[in-house]
Amino acid sequence: MDYGNQVSEIAKYFKENEKKRENFKLGIEFEHFIVEKETLEAVSYYGDKGIEDTLRKLLPNGWSGNFQDGYLLGLSKGKKFVSLEPGSQLELSIGPCQSITDIKNEYIEFLDEIIPILEEKGHYLMAIGYQPKSKIDEIKMIPKNRYGYMFNYFKSKGKYAHNMMKGTASIQVTVDFESEEDYIRKFKIANVLSPVLYAIFDNSPIFEGQVWKENCLRTDIWANCDNDRCGIVELGLDKDFNYSKYAEYILNRPPIFVNKDNEIIFTGEKKYRELFDPDDYSTEELEHVLTMFFPDVRTKKFIEIRMADAVPYPFNFAPIAFWKGLMYNEEALNEAYEGLKSIDIEDVKAAKVDIIKHGLEGKLKGQSVREIGKWIIDLARRGLDEDEKKYLIPMEEILTQGKTPAQMSKEQMSLGRNKALDWCIVNNTLEEIKK
Repeated sequence: MDYGNQVSEIAKYFKENEKKRENFKLGIEFEHFIVEKETLEAVSYYGDKGIEDTLRKLLPNGWSGNFQDGYLLGLSKGKKFVSLEPGSQLELSIGPCQSITDIKNEYIEFLDEIIPILEEKGHYLMAIGYQPKSKIDEIKMIPKNRYGYMFNYFKSKGKYAHNMMKGTASIQVTVDFESEEDYIRKFKIANVLSPVLYAIFDNSPIFEGQVWKENCLRTDIWANCDNDRCGIVELGLDKDFNYSKYAEYILNRPPIFVNKDNEIIFTGEKKYRELFDPDDYSTEELEHVLTMFFPDVRTKKFIEIRMADAVPYPFNFAPIAFWKGLMYNEEALNEAYEGLKSIDIEDVKAAKVDIIKHGLEGKLKGQSVREIGKWIIDLARRGLDEDEKKYLIPMEEILTQGKTPAQMSKEQMSLGRNKALDWCIVNNTLEEIKK
């Protein structure tokens, strides 16, 4: 197969998904854990009180179910999509929306439906970056074919690959781009800021049942998962980076399996360039492959930014507001690009190591991520309406106080795990969200 044609065909897909500026929208994915109230142990997918049963109890409310071999694995209604990660982490996707208020209303509507069901079962919905009590080996995989392939493939990869699959939860924000030039700026900025966002939204105080003694646990997990599909897209900071370079990133890595004519085909270590026929493929096949790579920032129909740990309200709306304000205001975007363009891939890699040791005081090219964070929040504020600027306040408080969400919880651990993590329980914050 002709490599040039392969590159061109994938690059064409990105080109075709450019949006006019007036049509820019935001997408969001909130990941959560469902845990037992008394113990904070993970609730299984299986059984009468399991997570599948919870999903089934939502069906009468107008949700459509996504079934596989008789198992209910997801739901959809309007702009809301519910899916499950390998360890039954519950992901609510909302989008695309033009306003943060619209996203908030969709989120509240979902919580109003699911929390009464969870309360009846004695379960909590938790927003935290890593399982608060259960160990990975104690958590059963959901019965989804693709996850079985991934689980087996990752056995020979990084030491934390299975922890990533079954133990982590995050917030992912998607932003649109209007041209290749616009895409390049946004992609580079998001990648350079990767360690900054990891550090600010570090909300993983527990690892395998014990207090994590360092910082930025998810950063460490992703660094020890699979180098073929995780971390920074190194080409993304090259001077000649463009749609074609991201296409090459995809082509020169193994997708694990492909979805060809609605059939899942395990492909193992074969690189996508050995599999992709630019003259005979479906959009669904390509879109599936794009989801099989998990860098901090990835390209699909939009740019997906993936660094923030799952955090509870009001912290969970801060990354949405931040990326909207920074990416959708031309003045802020250009100033950020000019201020960050001297930072190279080695600087970013070094910073991702440093934040694990030093958290907010970790250095990115000689400057603390805390100070960089204050600067970029000021830029982001320019791109927000007056009523949206309030969503940045939790992010500002983290930087002013110099304490990440994880550190806040660790300081309370002497009171007991349940008390220390109480603020991450979404059940308890629903009325605050509605204010």
